[in-house]
Amino acid sequence: MPTPDELKSRIEAAIPNARAEVVDLTGTEDHFRATVESPAFEGLSRIEQHRMVYAVFGAEIGGPIHALSLETRAGAPSAT
Repeated sequence: MPTPDELKSRIEAAIPNARAEVVDLTGTEDHFRATVESPAFEGLSRIEQHRMVYAVFGAEIGGPIHALSLETRAGAPSAT
C-alpha cells in the first residue's frame, strides 16, 4: 500500500513545480486527501486539474488507492 509520503513524492515529480500535501484519512493507507498547488494548473478548469493529478496514479485509483480526495490550486506553491 502506498504511503502519504510516496503519493506526495510522485505528484511533485510528475507535475511541474508542484507542492503537495497528502493525508491518510483513515489510517489504512487507501483513503487519502491531497492538496496540490502548481503553476501548471494555470488556465485549466478544476476538472482538468484533478485529471492531471489522477493521471499520476492511473489504474491505482480504485485499487490500492481506493479513494483520493483532491483540492487543487493554480499558481506558485506557497513556501511552508
